[in-house]
Amino acid sequence: MSSMSSPKTVQLSKSALIALSIGAIGVVFGDIGTSPLYAFREALGQAASDGLVKDEVLGVLSLALWSLFLIVSVKYVTFLMRANNRGEGGVLALAALARKALGWRSRTAIVLGAAGAALFYGDAMITPALSVLSAVEGLRTLPGATNAVNETQIILITMGILIGLFLIQSRGTERVSKLFGPICILWFVVIGGLGLWHIADEPGILWAFNPLEAVYFLLSHGTLGLFVLGAVFLTVTGAEALTADMGHFGPAPIRLAWFALAGPALVLNYLGQGAYALNKMEALQAAGQPFVNADWFFLMAPEALRPWLIVLAMLATIIASQAVITGAYSLTQQAVQLGFLPRLRVRNTSADYAGQIYLPTVNWLLLIGILVLVIQFRTSSAMAAAYGIAVTGTMVVTTCLAYIVVRHRWRWSRPWALLLILPFLTLDLIFFGANILRVIEGGWVPLVIAAVIGFTIFTWVRGKSIVRTFEQRQSVPLADLAAALARRSPERVEGTAIFLTGTPTAAPGALLHNLKHNKVLHATNLIASVKTSDMPYVDADDRFDIKRLDDNFSVVVLRYGFMESPDVPHDLAVAAKAGLLALDPMKASYFIGRNTLKADADVGMPLWQDRIFMFLQRNASDPTDFLRIPPGKVLELGEQVTV
Repeated sequence: MSSMSSPKTVQLSKSALIALSIGAIGVVFGDIGTSPLYAFREALGQAASDGLVKDEVLGVLSLALWSLFLIVSVKYVTFLMRANNRGEGGVLALAALARKALGWRSRTAIVLGAAGAALFYGDAMITPALSVLSAVEGLRTLPGATNAVNETQIILITMGILIGLFLIQSRGTERVSKLFGPICILWFVVIGGLGLWHIADEPGILWAFNPLEAVYFLLSHGTLGLFVLGAVFLTVTGAEALTADMGHFGPAPIRLAWFALAGPALVLNYLGQGAYALNKMEALQAAGQPFVNADWFFLMAPEALRPWLIVLAMLATIIASQAVITGAYSLTQQAVQLGFLPRLRVRNTSADYAGQIYLPTVNWLLLIGILVLVIQFRTSSAMAAAYGIAVTGTMVVTTCLAYIVVRHRWRWSRPWALLLILPFLTLDLIFFGANILRVIEGGWVPLVIAAVIGFTIFTWVRGKSIVRTFEQRQSVPLADLAAALARRSPERVEGTAIFLTGTPTAAPGALLHNLKHNKVLHATNLIASVKTSDMPYVDADDRFDIKRLDDNFSVVVLRYGFMESPDVPHDLAVAAKAGLLALDPMKASYFIGRNTLKADADVGMPLWQDRIFMFLQRNASDPTDFLRIPPGKVLELGEQVTV
């Protein structure tokens, strides 16, 4: 067994570590940090369906605490942060790393990555809807507001906040994001302080740290225990963000933020909610009154301070939603670069930070989906049932990809790799199974969303494969064409022609059509190909791979990471300035192959699937936009392709 290889680390000064930790608190922990708004309430609600006793409160709380410890602290913070792709984490970054490790057997990694990405979009829709709705519902805990604030008003306020949040996305969040860290620090301090204050109500709640309380609860409650476990999982939703945002902050700041503030604050708050609920339950039983599950998080706060807690909760859920929205943008950009989705228009919203991007199509589709969820479910309790399946599914995928990395990238032996991964996978599958039981209650929603996204990915990948196969059949080796033209040159015209192609060893279709129909060859001809690497970023020194074939042709391959946006004219200009190419990219003409698709039931995919692929192709971002090529310098040539 080889030793566990750790990623390249950068030594941070104390001030830089603290600054990055503050930033991480605002971005990374927003989702998991707002889970106390609803997680304990929902788990206790499942357990209270047939009445409630003290041991059950302790059992539910013990399940929550040990879920935080095993899944977040051990699995994500301690282990998965080491399984990163040059500092980048997340399901697609891990899939790219696994694909590189498997080589020609990479289809497994591709399928797992696509499944994880599809499930993430279900999470990205439910998180803003659930978190903001649960914060707004806190208004009903204000004195006298139980009947004054009705369900319709709560829904309208929630929708207003969400619409406003999505409207500002196009302007970027660089300025307002500077407030995320301080607001979330205040949030964690407040919720931790509230919990610590109420632990004194029932000090016996500390028995929840005993894992036997969780084990006894599950063993003694049968199927009900699994339903409770599914609700308990809400305490760890957002754990994926710890690795997904690792590239922005690094593992050390995230670990420091978790163990120094976010983790302890969450533990204290859940303990406080449990102690408060247990104290109220015993008081009601002593008075001969029935116990009713309630919004324990807000009720813990004194009535005079509760309005301020509600405002702070709204701000925290907006920040959590922003983190998920930004994550959806980044994941989509990665999916496009890796070939899982058609090209989409990407706008940079910051001149200083390349990672701050805005995708209009994704933005509005997310907003529509979120608003539909709010209107359909109407309450956070109803929506909570739909939440866990998407997250647990993504976690199962992440663990499977981690096994591939450990086994084939780190080159551990199979027994040692299984010894490390199987406990995590078993835990994930238990939680996934517990959440599957809630499909009828609303868990079908993220599965439907994931199925639609997954089918879209499959259709796009399959369709592009058919087109690529057609182009390969029609292709001519570039070296053979260059030799033929050297022997018998057509009429020459002045200037530089840059032919863009996906296969630099074959003559681009646009070049062949130009020779066939225009019967001319430019004085300088450059065959340019854009390749996406399995790494998040490509070093400037590795950007170009230039080969001169003869006096007529040169080939340049531009390499980009899956987190980068291609800029062909800029990078060709860099190569020219460095003396690697003899051209002025801004004065050159760009030739791009653009084939016309034709549906055929007897060729390729079924007719209905052909039409879906053609729709995706028509609505994909123009390649000139995607590659940053000035539109006035582009000529498109192509032919009809049957799919």
